[in-house]
Amino acid sequence: MIAPEVGTVDGSLYERVGGNDGIRSATLAFEDRAAKDARINQKFARTDLDRLTKEFVDQVCQATGGPCTYTGRNMTETHANMGVTSGEFEAFIEDFIAVLDDFKVGQADQDQLVSFLRSFRGEIVEVDSSQDGTPLPSSFVPGPPL
Repeated sequence: MIAPEVGTVDGSLYERVGGNDGIRSATLAFEDRAAKDARINQKFARTDLDRLTKEFVDQVCQATGGPCTYTGRNMTETHANMGVTSGEFEAFIEDFIAVLDDFKVGQADQDQLVSFLRSFRGEIVEVDSSQDGTPLPSSFVPGPPL
């Protein structure tokens, strides 16, 4: 996300994080970071990255007050049979925060974005365990390609 000039708080969260271009840039940076993170990268083993990028950008864009409309599946359906642990969810959040830091997103805006993502915890986490780096179960069926 492209951070506005330091001290600027005008506009919607969408505008403050750089609009669609900023959200897309941060999403791509997050995907790169997640791919290198052994704590969570196995959960993306069969993910269509084009689909993930589009859906995540649309979801964050809509949540921040942008002009996008998220039309993807709900989080329960999307993550069914992934076996996501509490530890993996927290690692995901840590990676997301690190990307926000890299993009110099202010703390108040980070808090809003992280709160939005944390709101899906109950729909995503299937295993109450601090373990991370677990393999993607064979029963997981990814969403169809775009």
